[in-house]
Amino acid sequence: MKIQFKEIPQFALLSLSGPETQEITSIVYNSVEAQEGSAFFCVTGENTDGHLYIDEAIENGACAIIGTNKTILEHYHELFPELTIVLVENSKAAMAYASIHFYGNPQEQLINVGVTGTNGKTTTATYVYNLFNLLDFPCGFLGTTGIWSSKGKLSYKKSTPTTPISSDIHNIFSQLAVQGDRAAAMEVSSIALDQKRVEGIVFDVAIHTNISEEHMEYHKTFTHYLQSKLELFRQAKAAVVNLDDAGMSKDILEIADYPYLTYSADLNSGADLIWGNCETTTNGLAFNLIYKEESRRVEVPLFGEYNAGNLTAAIAAALLAGKSLDEILLALPDMPQVEGRFQVLSGPQGRKIILDYAHTPVAIDLVLKEVKKLPHRRLIALIAGIGIRDFSKMPKMAKASEGKADTIIVTVDHPGFNDPSDVVDAVVKGFTVPYKQEVVKVPSRREAVIEALKASGPDDIILLSSGCINGAQIVKGEHIPHSDEAIIEEFFLQQK
Repeated sequence: MKIQFKEIPQFALLSLSGPETQEITSIVYNSVEAQEGSAFFCVTGENTDGHLYIDEAIENGACAIIGTNKTILEHYHELFPELTIVLVENSKAAMAYASIHFYGNPQEQLINVGVTGTNGKTTTATYVYNLFNLLDFPCGFLGTTGIWSSKGKLSYKKSTPTTPISSDIHNIFSQLAVQGDRAAAMEVSSIALDQKRVEGIVFDVAIHTNISEEHMEYHKTFTHYLQSKLELFRQAKAAVVNLDDAGMSKDILEIADYPYLTYSADLNSGADLIWGNCETTTNGLAFNLIYKEESRRVEVPLFGEYNAGNLTAAIAAALLAGKSLDEILLALPDMPQVEGRFQVLSGPQGRKIILDYAHTPVAIDLVLKEVKKLPHRRLIALIAGIGIRDFSKMPKMAKASEGKADTIIVTVDHPGFNDPSDVVDAVVKGFTVPYKQEVVKVPSRREAVIEALKASGPDDIILLSSGCINGAQIVKGEHIPHSDEAIIEEFFLQQK
């Protein structure tokens, strides 16, 4: 499409050299992906600067270069006067607004539900996705487990583990709209908010799950982490707020000058929706849900008591989207499990294998407490240090899991450029000496999964926590394909 950069709403253009209008074929931030007619945005990251790749982008056919380094951009204007060279205040924000313009503002055709929180983002966003679709309100999903339309998973190469880059988001939104979807549920991470990936998106509903210390390797301070998350609620039309989370709920309510629903497990909280009296059955969860002073019994084929809270948040989002509680309750018995979120697999001789992405101290503590409520003989738990994250968190993973399993397998996820043994040792430092349970150190996740399965017997539960990003382990910059489920299936086939 022909783009006049000076006419893009909220683009914050400082200066333009060369033709004011260009026929643009794609919006790119990776010079390798530039092609004839691309607009190349020089995005500066933690480890690189897009201005260093302008030559490659031009060689590949880029006709517009957008960046923040005035000196470098003036140099390229002298060399290539036929190109449009644009100086902007912030390349990431500019790319977001250019993408909205390029893809025809598809967000206007969707009800956008954004979910943020340290724990529960994927689960809650997936509950919204599943619930909306069960309510005949076609919905897509953007998050850790991939990109989905209401009709199924899309083949889309994700740019980041959780919230895609802005150009990808609006491309995905356009695909969802073309397929007839009317809503999109998405995980919105603190890093995505800080990096302007969702800049310009107006969220019809913003959901808050909780906050605890995470991503300190990026944010450096908890205050920066909190303020980044709060940005979601400055871009919202309505909100769902967890009153049980003292770390963030009050800040959101101070921002919210729009409709909101609160939820809580505390009968005395005054929340709009209150969940409680939870029971774990062989078929899932049963709990009471109080709304407008009326208590209703909810039965759903999902596991983990804390997921009653995540489900309540999704119910609140559906209420804000105009659905009635009666409609919602009729749909809940058909809710599917969430991939990798208290996902229960059946093994031979009464074994249960539970896959859960718990990768923070708070999450691993919660999931272990919930797993122990299920009938079992012994509990074998796999925990992992994440090599590409903050090392100071690793001992806390051990401390949070200590004494809650018969055997704990300690391994590494995504070692990155670290020695896997260094990551494992950092986790183990958090255990009390002598250990309160058997501790087994294993230097790779594949070996660790096998070790956990080997340690199990009839009627045991094997919890495999943490896990993969986009079906891979990140090792020295490479994404190595990995699937816990494939390893489990292979292991038990060999045992027959």
